[in-house]
Amino acid sequence: MKKRISLTIDKNLIFEVDRIVDGSKVKNRSHSVELLLTKALGGTSKLHTGMILAGGVGTRLRPITHEIPKPLIPVQDKPVIEYNMDLFSKYGVKKIVLALGYKAEKIKSYFQDNPVDGLELVYVEEQKPLGTGGPLLLAKRHFKNTFVVANADELKDINLEDMYNFHKANKALITMALTTVNDVSKYGVARLQGSRILEFIEKPNEEDAPSRLISAGLYLFEPEVLDYITEGFCMLEKDVFPKLAKEGKIFGYPFTGQWLNTGTLEEYEIAIKEWNGFQK
Repeated sequence: MKKRISLTIDKNLIFEVDRIVDGSKVKNRSHSVELLLTKALGGTSKLHTGMILAGGVGTRLRPITHEIPKPLIPVQDKPVIEYNMDLFSKYGVKKIVLALGYKAEKIKSYFQDNPVDGLELVYVEEQKPLGTGGPLLLAKRHFKNTFVVANADELKDINLEDMYNFHKANKALITMALTTVNDVSKYGVARLQGSRILEFIEKPNEEDAPSRLISAGLYLFEPEVLDYITEGFCMLEKDVFPKLAKEGKIFGYPFTGQWLNTGTLEEYEIAIKEWNGFQK
């Protein structure tokens, strides 16, 4: 709950406060003061729980994934899943649910031997493939407030605090991080109306693409989204997102930070060479 207060401050400080008001991300003087105080005090964590989808088989990464589960493949001497954990932790997430399937025991064994400081890890394990949506129902009891979900096999540098503020300002049920690509023919491309996602056009020709924005595999969810997920096998991309898009409840958050996929051998090699880590 917010409370109105009065402040008396130097006029030069008022100038600095007003200077960052842009009417969009920073709406007014009060919003500016709140953001500056939050930053000065080290930030106020608004995201407490996250989920990483780490159950994929990684068929396009064979023969590597015959031995190593896809989330544990190393990029610059560190498993790719740990970069996602680092991102969550950077923005205050304390509990991470790992949705496991293929070679689950290897992933659990890795984190038993290499515990992550400051994070509570919770495991949910598929007994049969549940898609990208089914695992969320297995972990339903952990999601009481806005939570973040990410694919395990991508490297992402996203300002989750800014994304969270965008999510709340739009009163979205889902906010999807969107990254820009040059070759739209390989992806599902977002068609937007303002910031609202209307649909994804799958692998369009250059001239037919509604944008160059694709899903970056990271989302902010409200718990109500779980009501749209059916028991058993469920794909967010096919079974949930289209329904919510028709209802106008999915928003897209374009970001300019680095995004790299590791889903194929070619993409994996590029990620090893080009990943720069998070911006400080």
